[in-house]
Amino acid sequence: MSTVVIVFAVLVALEHLYIMFLETIATSSKSTSRVFGLSEEQLKTKHIATLLKNQGVYNGLVAVLLLVAAWQQDLFWTQLLFGYVILAALYGTFTSNPAIILKQGGLAIVGLICSFIF
Repeated sequence: MSTVVIVFAVLVALEHLYIMFLETIATSSKSTSRVFGLSEEQLKTKHIATLLKNQGVYNGLVAVLLLVAAWQQDLFWTQLLFGYVILAALYGTFTSNPAIILKQGGLAIVGLICSFIF
């Protein structure tokens, strides 16, 4: 697996760790409010906080799996995880905000393309 693909895998993992941080630790912060377009009051409600923390666990696990795949230089699993991130971003694009495809999926798209070139 090329260094370029490893770098993109690590960048996508770091992005997902940041999302996990926002969703699980800084759940009701100004940054989380800005990123998700919800008021700080909404983020403080138990229902939304619980949902965000659950999503945070998924994002954290995606990050860990990407880091493991990159560490092991496993191209198949790296491509599969890039694909997963892209599909999740597409879902968010159609159901929430069109910018999600670039914000959440941009690095994964470039990483996946590079994985077939390099």
